[in-house]
Amino acid sequence: MAKIKNQTKEIKVGPAAYARYTSVFVGLAVVMFILIVWNVNSGSVNIPVGDIAKILFTGEGEETAYNIIWKLRMPRILSSAVLGGALALSGFLLQTYFGNPIAGPFVLGISAGSKLFVAVMMIIVLNYVRSISSLMMVAAAFVGALISMGFVLLAARSIRQMSMLLVAGVMISYICTAITEFVVTFAKDADIVNLHNWSRGSFNGMDWDDVGIMSIVILVTFVLIFFLAKPIGAYQMGESYAQSMGVNVKTFRVVLILLSSILSGTVTAFAGPISFVGIAVPHIVKTLLNTAKPLVVIPASFMGGAAFCMLCDYIARVAFAPTELSISTVTALFGAPIVIVMLIRRQESKANG
Repeated sequence: MAKIKNQTKEIKVGPAAYARYTSVFVGLAVVMFILIVWNVNSGSVNIPVGDIAKILFTGEGEETAYNIIWKLRMPRILSSAVLGGALALSGFLLQTYFGNPIAGPFVLGISAGSKLFVAVMMIIVLNYVRSISSLMMVAAAFVGALISMGFVLLAARSIRQMSMLLVAGVMISYICTAITEFVVTFAKDADIVNLHNWSRGSFNGMDWDDVGIMSIVILVTFVLIFFLAKPIGAYQMGESYAQSMGVNVKTFRVVLILLSSILSGTVTAFAGPISFVGIAVPHIVKTLLNTAKPLVVIPASFMGGAAFCMLCDYIARVAFAPTELSISTVTALFGAPIVIVMLIRRQESKANG
């Protein structure tokens, strides 16, 4: 019977483990299905369940209800699922890179870097053209994520303690936010309104073109990450072990950064900065699976992130309707306590160890 070594302990992959994996994946699939139905069936306009089923499965129905479901609700639901999964997966890659479960794109300032470059793109480019394509937004967010990550890596070379590195990430985030606010000062009033709404984080206003572009980018990235499951597993055991398994550690680390930046940049470009998903969801998934094995954690993290963001988006829409909360407000409300518990448990394990 094969054995897999977790980051903290060695576990056997036997019938019990496979049963656990199966139950977790089935559970996540059921939760996602329920959330999709729940979100489609909720909103300011009440549409009977029978009409919703008819519109979804036959493409026929009353025009107003059809437009609400297919042009408003479904693109938003799919966007929250795809981007939520991408954000969780980005967090998993960063946690693998730094060997710490508290690392994430929002905490390390990567999302803030993406936000800065997208804001600059929106302000400068809109002075010369009427609109900005989604690919331009993704490209700007990717560049911002890479530059922010570069500063984090420079700090990591001098700072050995992960707690201090997180503080450096927070400072980078503050710097990027300050520069963003400075740039926004010189923007037009209409651009300021758009930037303010976008910077709060929201899945509102998504259309099928957005869904198509983000799905292609994230699907390709997901496939690449999934094929890297074996090197990631070796890297979790330590750099020396990874090298003994034939992994080019330097190249592998660069690839991890690029893939993580693509994911977090895509999320920021379309939905704005979203907090704590990249930290909380991988931790929850690893706890449910009782393993850090990449082959199962990668798809489970994506599904978990999708479910988490669909739930948070539902709460953001209906909690104080017709007023809509920012998605980051809701994700922080649920994600921050999980991070606090993680910090307490890590401190207790160090004290006991």
